[in-house]
Amino acid sequence: MTEPVRVLILDDDFRVAQLHQGIVDDHPGFAVTGTVRSLAEARDSVRASRPDLLIADVFLPDGDGIALVRESGIDAILISAADDAATVRRALRSGAVGYLVKPFERRALSSLLDRYIRYRNLLSGDRALRQEDVDRALAILHGAGEPVSISRSATEQLVLAALGDGEASAAEVGERVGISRATAQRHLAALAARTVVEVRLNYGSTGRPEHRYAART
Repeated sequence: MTEPVRVLILDDDFRVAQLHQGIVDDHPGFAVTGTVRSLAEARDSVRASRPDLLIADVFLPDGDGIALVRESGIDAILISAADDAATVRRALRSGAVGYLVKPFERRALSSLLDRYIRYRNLLSGDRALRQEDVDRALAILHGAGEPVSISRSATEQLVLAALGDGEASAAEVGERVGISRATAQRHLAALAARTVVEVRLNYGSTGRPEHRYAART
């Protein structure tokens, strides 16, 4: 089973940190390793647990979250009330994979997490990448998406119709639409990345958890 993306959350307001943790916890494939409130705590946690992703505020009581991203070399989503171009440019130069301006809707971080894990999966391993692989990964990360053909759009409409008002697995959707489970899974993942559908894990008594999908209302 693929290891989850380990996430460290850094925000000096514990209520905000808890909100961010709740969003991460709702996403299959992610696991919060801890929440910290200062740069000093964050540095200790980075050394101890080596997270894969930081979700960090920019302005903190003991320093600057952007500096932490630059020195740690870890993928990061920076979140701040700072909306000036200079701060955003500095954050992106540090290596941040995303920047959200407070306040933002829950779905903004949710969508960015969805795109990040797809981007990470595309660039995983040590295989040689083609230029189209790189272009596709960057397009996904930045929300540009992938070229959508007429046939794909039509299939996605059928997939959404098959979900109806309830929830279903990829296998169930595939059976209803008349496509393979793998094809249904691919379309459901694309819809989830655009926050058109929601995903939850159903843990059975044995085996791997099952992904269940439902259309957002």
